Amino acid sequence: MSVKRAKITGVGHYLPEYVLTNAELETMVDTNDEWIRSRTGISERRILKDPDKASAFMGEKAALEALEDAGVEAAEIDVIIVATVTPDYIFPATAALIQKRIGAEKAYGFDLSAACSGFLYALSNGAMMIESGRAKKILIIGSDKMSSIVDYTDRTTCILFGDAAGAVVLEEADEEGIVDFIQYTEGDEECSLYQPAGGSLNPATVDTVESKLHYIRQDGRVVFKKATEGMADVSLEIMEKNNLSSEDVAWLVPHQANMRIINATARRMGLSEDKVMINIDKYGNTTAATIPLCLYDWKDKLKDGDNIILAAFGGGITWGAVYLKWSK
Repeated sequence: MSVKRAKITGVGHYLPEYVLTNAELETMVDTNDEWIRSRTGISERRILKDPDKASAFMGEKAALEALEDAGVEAAEIDVIIVATVTPDYIFPATAALIQKRIGAEKAYGFDLSAACSGFLYALSNGAMMIESGRAKKILIIGSDKMSSIVDYTDRTTCILFGDAAGAVVLEEADEEGIVDFIQYTEGDEECSLYQPAGGSLNPATVDTVESKLHYIRQDGRVVFKKATEGMADVSLEIMEKNNLSSEDVAWLVPHQANMRIINATARRMGLSEDKVMINIDKYGNTTAATIPLCLYDWKDKLKDGDNIILAAFGGGITWGAVYLKWSK
């Protein structure tokens, strides 16, 4: 008996033109290129400079490219899920803006907030919709304009983040496709990674703006420790659950937050560097866009039947892994 699964049939991306290099950051805060590269692996990141464009604009561009890659018309899409922590507005949803712009007339859409794990959360939710038979074609988009919530006087965070979007089309498949996923949430009451103001607890006031409470803040040591353990543990867990050895895994697609976290995850899985997708040096941490950006950059190297593990960790705290068997 065949198993109904969801598979990725198209991949798209969008990168802003402006490149913010480590050398330029040296003129803005007390840091240097060697320090940034040695601790994070980042050399440059893209920034969406146009103040009239935001996450919906980038998501629209990535979505249209993914649709073209899949050979699917926007009018065929049933659902649009946008993973983002930088929506254009609190409401309407970024998904609704994209739905209108691309002409996905019969689709409904919503935003999903799980920080850097957002794309994996959205992907697994989309897969379950297809597995249930409630939808046949779904757009999954990760889009974040992180420069809009980064304080460029804070050297602990401004070196990390960039702007970008990535998207995939999910369609029904008989066997190959998304096989399994494992996801976790641990309420971060200590707020080790968060945006202090802008929600209903601390709505915008003159004081919140002057105190820079609308920018991202993090306790780097706490986040690094939890991210290293979480991504490595869940990646190994999904391998063991599905009886996969390191030889069985063709690719690890890790969230691009820090090279040391990526390397620790690969070591725990027993994978050599040539099996790990890495583009953090060019783009930095683009939050919900990192994993689909990797899939886009490596799509010509993926082969039917490849076992691929996607892994992420983000604020919330959220983390998880997806196991898919590639077939396009």
